[in-house]
Amino acid sequence: MTTNSRYKSRAPRSGKCLQYVGFATLPNQVHRKSVKKGFDFTLMVAGESGLGKSTLVNSLFFTDLNKDRKLLNAEERINRTVEITKHTVDIEEKGVKLRLTIVDTPVFACWRPVTDYIDQQFEQYFRDESGLNRKNIQDSRVHCCLYFIPPFGHGLRPVDIEFMKALQDKVNVVPLVAKADCLTPTEIRKLKDRLREEIEKNGIKIYQFPDCDSDEDEDIKQQDKELKWRTRPTVTL
Repeated sequence: MTTNSRYKSRAPRSGKCLQYVGFATLPNQVHRKSVKKGFDFTLMVAGESGLGKSTLVNSLFFTDLNKDRKLLNAEERINRTVEITKHTVDIEEKGVKLRLTIVDTPVFACWRPVTDYIDQQFEQYFRDESGLNRKNIQDSRVHCCLYFIPPFGHGLRPVDIEFMKALQDKVNVVPLVAKADCLTPTEIRKLKDRLREEIEKNGIKIYQFPDCDSDEDEDIKQQDKELKWRTRPTVTL
């Protein structure tokens, strides 16, 4: 027996035998463990009230985040528009479980409460990971922020610029043109072009799709190129 062949994992022989447990099954083991545990995803939606934030989330995940919503009086409505609210729902698709958390964030004149909230979630996750019992840790970090831009303006407002610049180094920011069905195709195109210019001019870093590997098939490269073109760099809602 040679030195090389001595350490090779042996494949299972035909007939009744134990299941193969070599290192080649590691991907399957990791996949099975991940599916059993489920995934955590936290999505922040930022924008003025009435821009369709809840409607978009309900459409994306086929759920109703506001099924327990109750009618509020005028005072409660005012208080709600200046606070960060969080909704958590457990959804399942083809056996894969997802714990979805939606953080509804109004656009403040001062963005400090929002950045403080994001930092607190990172600190909490770090403390949980540094503890002794790490079996049932819930990932509450904000993974993505959908920033809703009103369709009736003439570009980015000063509050939009400051808000996105404050978040750009803490979370993936994806700007959206809300209620775009109120505009004609020509108006949408002009608005998106203006937003792109202002985003670049003000040095705002928004989420960009990563480049695929150089050794990928040509079909994958073409799909990646088309996807980047369709979603550059503002998404129409």
